[in-house]
Amino acid sequence: MLRGTGHGGGDARRRALRSSRRRLPGWIWWLLGIFLLVGLMLFVLHHNQKEQFRPPVVDNGSEMEEVPREKVNFSEELLSSTSFARQLADQMTLAKAYVILAKEHDNLQLAWELSSQIRNCQRLLSEGAVSGRAITKDEAHPIISRLALLIYKAQDSHYDISTTIVTLKNHALALEERAKAAIVQSAEFGQLAAESFPKNLHCLTVKLTEEWLRNPKHRSRSEENRNSTRLVDNNLYHFCIFSDNVLATSVVVNSTVSNANHPQQLVFHVVTDRIHFGAMSTLFLINDFKGCTVEVRCIDEFSWLNASSSPLVRQLSEVETQGYYYSAGSKNPEREIKFHNPKFVSLLNHLRFYIPQILPNLEKVVFLDDDVVVQKDLTQLFSIELHGNVIGAVETCLESFHRYHKYLNFSHPTISSKIDPHTCGWAFGMNIFDLIAWRKANATSLYHYWQEQNSDLLLWRTGTLPAGLLTFYGLMEPLDRRWHVLGLGYDVDIDDRLIESAAVVHYNGNMKPWLKLAIRRYKYIWERYVNISHPYVRECMLH
Repeated sequence: MLRGTGHGGGDARRRALRSSRRRLPGWIWWLLGIFLLVGLMLFVLHHNQKEQFRPPVVDNGSEMEEVPREKVNFSEELLSSTSFARQLADQMTLAKAYVILAKEHDNLQLAWELSSQIRNCQRLLSEGAVSGRAITKDEAHPIISRLALLIYKAQDSHYDISTTIVTLKNHALALEERAKAAIVQSAEFGQLAAESFPKNLHCLTVKLTEEWLRNPKHRSRSEENRNSTRLVDNNLYHFCIFSDNVLATSVVVNSTVSNANHPQQLVFHVVTDRIHFGAMSTLFLINDFKGCTVEVRCIDEFSWLNASSSPLVRQLSEVETQGYYYSAGSKNPEREIKFHNPKFVSLLNHLRFYIPQILPNLEKVVFLDDDVVVQKDLTQLFSIELHGNVIGAVETCLESFHRYHKYLNFSHPTISSKIDPHTCGWAFGMNIFDLIAWRKANATSLYHYWQEQNSDLLLWRTGTLPAGLLTFYGLMEPLDRRWHVLGLGYDVDIDDRLIESAAVVHYNGNMKPWLKLAIRRYKYIWERYVNISHPYVRECMLH
């Protein structure tokens, strides 16, 4: 039993030893395999990096290996004195000059050859600019060589540098004259378009006038409204508009009442001319503007506005003044075209200097131009303290050119002895007037004085703003800029946030919102207050 047991134990130990010998080589091979795999990966990675950064090798008789080109800044290439692009551009410029000379000397063959190489040069430069790569010597050399040969040929034909300079100078002068003529023509066409009366507005005026003449009830209602006590009630908020544009005036009234907290407390005093009186009256009689009161008057009613009392009326009757504003010719058209607009001397345009005479019973009034749109409640203007001044206005001297010296002739002693040239300018279009202070300062007489002094147009050229700057000099109270934002008739870059915050936006300039010239970006502000639901307006606006 003992031997059997011992023999059996020895066999077990031998089997365990043989089993361990068989397992040991397996672990070793497993570890060796891992090390070999890692080593192989490191070798491959190292080999790829060497290949990536290996420089191109050129063998004799073999082509260079193609290496991807880095993109370059083509503008810098054109400025670099060593680049082929710069050489091509310089030669092309010189070749263009010789094309002109060759054509002038009837050497059409040379001109054709030069033009052909210029086109090749332009094509190569365009390809380089599009692809963003530098032009190589192999690409540029054929064109440069051919252009150099043609330029030498041109010089050999006695097209020397002095001849070239004289010819190019003459061409430059001719182009400058053409550019000046184009600028003048553009200004004239723009001014004509701005002064024109669009057919849709004419259509509306005609239809409203027909309605006025056809319906006697309108005339009787108009007379009744003239006797309303609301027209002289200083507890209400009064606005005045002087215009012959029926649609524009309706937009001003509609936008004002639409943004007022209490539109029934608003009273509008509209003055127009005899031609548009019927149409203007009918428009406000057949439309309800949220219960506000609208009075329409004709300028012909003001018998006191005559040549004996108004220097402007007297000057307008003079032949020289009529010739200046209404004649087609001009000695210096590029400078004077904008000053020959007859609207600048329209009596309607100058009625703003006679507001106390037009509204003798009122104490405060807001003046609105017909090219504004109201976006906020304006009744708060009436509570602004003017500190004894006559007019409240928004200053425009954020830039230096909007100071008094820009509008007035300070070389004239009458101006320079009384006015500070650096005084800040301001704008008409939306102004609050204290009529009590106006009468106390006798501002209308000041206006007459300055109008008399400017009978020869030496103090200022034309318009109402220079006259206003002088009349209300020292009598103006600055308002917050947000009350009145200007420039929608000429400036395309006004900040949207400024427009949104504005109580009144003003389309001053030639690009009025009712014209096709209007800046489209701002036109919607004006159009949303056009009563397109009215049949006359709808028919004429869509005509």
